[in-house]
Amino acid sequence: MEPQDAVLLVVLALLVIFTLSAIGKAIRIVPQATAVLVERLGRYSRTLDAGLHILVPFIDRVRAIVDLREQVVSFPPQPVITSDNLVVSIDTVIYFQPTNPKAAVYEIANYIQGIEQLTVTTLRNVIGSLDLEQTLTSRDNINSQLRGVLDEATGRWGIRVNRVELKAIDPPASVQDSMEKQMRAERDRRAAILTAEGVKQSQILTAEGDKQSSILRAEGQAQAAILKAQGDARAIQQVFDAIHRGNPDSKLLAYQYLQMLPQIAQSASNKLWIVPTELTQALRGIGNALGGSEDGSGTWTPGGVPEESDAIGTPQLQDPAEALSSARAEAAGAEADAGESRI
Repeated sequence: MEPQDAVLLVVLALLVIFTLSAIGKAIRIVPQATAVLVERLGRYSRTLDAGLHILVPFIDRVRAIVDLREQVVSFPPQPVITSDNLVVSIDTVIYFQPTNPKAAVYEIANYIQGIEQLTVTTLRNVIGSLDLEQTLTSRDNINSQLRGVLDEATGRWGIRVNRVELKAIDPPASVQDSMEKQMRAERDRRAAILTAEGVKQSQILTAEGDKQSSILRAEGQAQAAILKAQGDARAIQQVFDAIHRGNPDSKLLAYQYLQMLPQIAQSASNKLWIVPTELTQALRGIGNALGGSEDGSGTWTPGGVPEESDAIGTPQLQDPAEALSSARAEAAGAEADAGESRI
């Protein structure tokens, strides 16, 4: 191969490479949610959207590629002083989206750094007017104020701030310890109050239960006493009716009367036993039943033989009716004297 042919081949190869390179630079494919800024001879020419585009080789140049999706930037903790002179550390998260790629490229050199610095200064201005308690409890208010200031300032940069969030607010360690002690004391106080309320309710319910139990027990005892009294009354009535239907004579009654006397005297609390005046009549009736008789003077002697008065003048027995009336009068007088003595 001659030297001229070799040079020609090299020139042709360079021409092919140059042509392919020019075609590669002329054809531009822009992906979705991306904007490409094109400069022609150093000046802004146009913004390429998603799709296929043809550029003029060596005249048009891609200046910048801007992502149009919403972006999230987390800034490092920033020390901020509150109105009560306490230093708190605050982490912020910014959600923003470029809306004007040309302004985002030509109006500011680095819009992310600009948003960060603007967030720090705005946060210090907002927190400086709040004390620590307001700072910890007013996150929504702080977020809305930051968003308003940032959206207004970044509007001319072609940036829209969608959300601003305070990720963390860390007070000093001493303040955190004091807050923990305060919260612990508050929890202990609430626990003590709840315990006292529980004890109170328990005592109230117990008292109400004892009250209802006592009432029911008293009602039961009253009903039992009433039923017992009714039963005793019916028993006495039946015994009384049976005695009258049997028509007992005085001998049987006198014998029953004597049988009840030992039972009256059996009680351990009896200190004094009064023999009633009807005892003589009961003895007289039993004597007559055993074959004795009464003489004309009213003195009973076994076998019907009257007994004479002894030398010391034993009094004669009275008539039974008179003796009964006098005994009843004496009993009434004794009851009256006993009532006066109690008074």
